[in-house]
Amino acid sequence: MHKRFIFGLFGALALTTATFADSSVQGTTLLEQISEAIAELAERSKPATVSIKCTICAQGQEYSNPFDMFGDDFFKRFFGQQNPQGQQQQTSGGSGFLVSPDGYIVTNNHVIKDATQVTVTLDDGREFQATVKGSDSRTDLAVIKIDTDNLPYLNFGDSDKLRAGDLVFALGNPFGLEGTITKGIVSAKGRQDLGIATYEDFIQTDAPINPGNSGGPLLNVRGEVIGVNTAIFSRSGGYMGIGLAIPSKMVQPVIDQIMNNGSVKRAYLGIVLQPIDKELSDAMNLDKADGVLISDVVKGSPAANAGIQQGDIILQYNGKPVKNVTKFRNDIAMMNPGQSIQLKIMRNGKPMTLTVELGCQNDGEVISAELTQKLGIELENLTPEWASRLGYSSDVNGIVISKVKQGSPAAMAGLRPSFLITGVAVDWNNQKPVKNIGEFDAALQELGDKKYIILIVRHQNFQRYYTIKLN
Repeated sequence: MHKRFIFGLFGALALTTATFADSSVQGTTLLEQISEAIAELAERSKPATVSIKCTICAQGQEYSNPFDMFGDDFFKRFFGQQNPQGQQQQTSGGSGFLVSPDGYIVTNNHVIKDATQVTVTLDDGREFQATVKGSDSRTDLAVIKIDTDNLPYLNFGDSDKLRAGDLVFALGNPFGLEGTITKGIVSAKGRQDLGIATYEDFIQTDAPINPGNSGGPLLNVRGEVIGVNTAIFSRSGGYMGIGLAIPSKMVQPVIDQIMNNGSVKRAYLGIVLQPIDKELSDAMNLDKADGVLISDVVKGSPAANAGIQQGDIILQYNGKPVKNVTKFRNDIAMMNPGQSIQLKIMRNGKPMTLTVELGCQNDGEVISAELTQKLGIELENLTPEWASRLGYSSDVNGIVISKVKQGSPAAMAGLRPSFLITGVAVDWNNQKPVKNIGEFDAALQELGDKKYIILIVRHQNFQRYYTIKLN
């Protein structure tokens, strides 16, 4: 019995050792297979990833640090500044990737913005001067082209199929180190309201990315582009584990329009939305805080023509539930002008369905509407009734601030209802007087992407400049 036990024990040990050895071999084989797959992905993808260098004329302009997006050290753009203040030219750089064999390249708008010369370096070392085919500041995307053919290129994947935890790979030129690939996972999807672009639906990843990666591709395990690397969250200017990429679902329709038409046209509904929080839901006696509230309808807009009213609650569009203001706004903007959609709304406690034919965004109108909404003000022309109520004589011109949203940038700057906007300072040598909302809109359009808006405001017998910082 004792001998049999000893024999059985050594037999078990021998079997365990053999099993462990076999498991170790299998584990090594699996690691080798994973390593081989990643190496093959890099070999296929790197030739289609390019380095972009831009020359920007800066004569007469105040030097600005492109990493300083908001005057603090949180979000950092991915392109480096190499020339000191006072020189006439500045050099910036980033990444991009080929999407066709005849030289079309996708990158970020902020990489090539204001560039007088764009140079593309391929993975094989060849250099080309590129032409900017078009850009879209609202999604921070651009398309450039080089004159050659038979080039390797990348295909797009479906970013909607991504899940948190999926493996992803970032390619680009961090700190000018060309042909760099890093690995990580999808940390989250649908990151919005970050103030980086007008339309945001970012993929968050922990794949190491740094300044210079901007405009490069984010790939899935099949080597398909599921995002365009755009920004990082950083307190140091370098990698801290949070990178943001524009999802391919948003990228594809934008670059298709740029490649085909040279510009982007977006659908337009003509409503101002706000989320329904618990307090608002309770005040309106709603069963639950579903949908988004229409706080205003633009006169003559597609929404107004379809019978949509202020106070309506949008519950669904084309059968899809609406739970988020930003996502609904993005989805509408990515549709084609002229397309019809069905909106299920709640009005006075009763559900109803309306069909709306979407219009086309007018850039000027949308820019001014977005700015006034960001400022947190509502405006009205100075009618004789308003002038009489505020005590102004007939020779006074301007537009009246009728409402100021609590906690808004306008409120923080000290603006109040009944104040009169008499002008907009585009810059110190270009101060535009405004007599009506149309002139105010035109002045706002000249601001471009400035971080600040300077309003010339009158209150009773005093007039002063108000500086308001925008995201």
